[in-house]
Amino acid sequence: MGHHMTHVVVVGGGYAGVIAANRLTRRDDVTVTLINPRPTFVHRIRLHQVVGGTHDALVDFRKVLSDRVRLLVDSVARINPAERDVALTGGGSVGYDYLIYAVGSGGARPDVPGAAEHAHPAATLEEARALRSTLAEAPANAPVTVVGAGATGIEIAGELAEEGRDVTLVCGGVLAPALHERARRSLARRLAALGVTVLDGPGSRVTEVTGSAVRLDDGREQPSAVTVWTAGFGVPDLAARSGLRTDALGRLVTDETLTSVDDPRVLAAGDAAAPSDLPLRMSCQTATPLGAHAADTVLARLAGERPEPLDIGYFGQCVAVGSRTAVLQIAARDDTARPFHLGGRLTGKITGKIKATALDHLTHHLAAEARKPGSFTWRFKDGSRARLLHARRDEALTR
Repeated sequence: MGHHMTHVVVVGGGYAGVIAANRLTRRDDVTVTLINPRPTFVHRIRLHQVVGGTHDALVDFRKVLSDRVRLLVDSVARINPAERDVALTGGGSVGYDYLIYAVGSGGARPDVPGAAEHAHPAATLEEARALRSTLAEAPANAPVTVVGAGATGIEIAGELAEEGRDVTLVCGGVLAPALHERARRSLARRLAALGVTVLDGPGSRVTEVTGSAVRLDDGREQPSAVTVWTAGFGVPDLAARSGLRTDALGRLVTDETLTSVDDPRVLAAGDAAAPSDLPLRMSCQTATPLGAHAADTVLARLAGERPEPLDIGYFGQCVAVGSRTAVLQIAARDDTARPFHLGGRLTGKITGKIKATALDHLTHHLAAEARKPGSFTWRFKDGSRARLLHARRDEALTR
């Protein structure tokens, strides 16, 4: 057989990595190895439920991963683009023809005094589990403070308040900055209904965390037996460590086809990708299409075709408030929040169901792609990105 097999290594088995790995099985002459540190798939957008003790956020990899993908449970210590292989933490190495970098993100290391020692992160499965056991050891009426008012902070605060805990959400500015003010008001009402105290606006930035309190920049001291830190994102430093070009946060810089600007054999998808140094919002709504697109770029190259530039649009954001309600923010395709949202007193329950359906839907997408590679499509397209890049190019030329 003179048929050459192409071996693709996918680093990271989150939403982006799994859909990329599955999609690559469209071709019979492609073998795929997915390298992931855990033997089980983590449904990351359910981590707030791990904190609340209502879900384990785990899915058997075989339910979402094609049988044709080899799962290697290990971590990558270093990528060697010159040798086209990856060195494994467990020893040994794996060679590749193409590599898809989908290592995802975790929480950012807080630079606030005392936060690293006394605040609990919740961006990974292990962190969410550790936080759950810390909460289990704390008295039921102990004051709990959640720092960070993005979706994660809001969802954790909602889960814990529903459990009957005394929860304060410290925003460090506005509540849910990505949402429109109307949706924000809706969220504030839902949180109040659950008994969450929201500290927002000026003076709500945390300046220090101690074992028993949180200090704010207006001098207020908030008693806190358990402090949860959800502010900020951080990505693994694997790309930077491997000598590949990254942005200020450490995301791998690619062109619009998701190919590394340094190496045509390396692609990136998901939270750890920075296409054209103009990264998209870190979310599963971005990760899944990006993973599919990275696979499509590899498939196009193998077919001798020209890979397409990225085209991804958004429909909005759905933020759960407790287990029964949610606020659904409708967005313009370029991800700017529109005034329209669902999640008031009447529609909150409906959007709660929408959120629950969306959670299941995501793993269905992955499973469907495993069964029928190439089936995943994203309907939301957005031309504003191309316009932005053109404007930036023109500006660079006239400088």
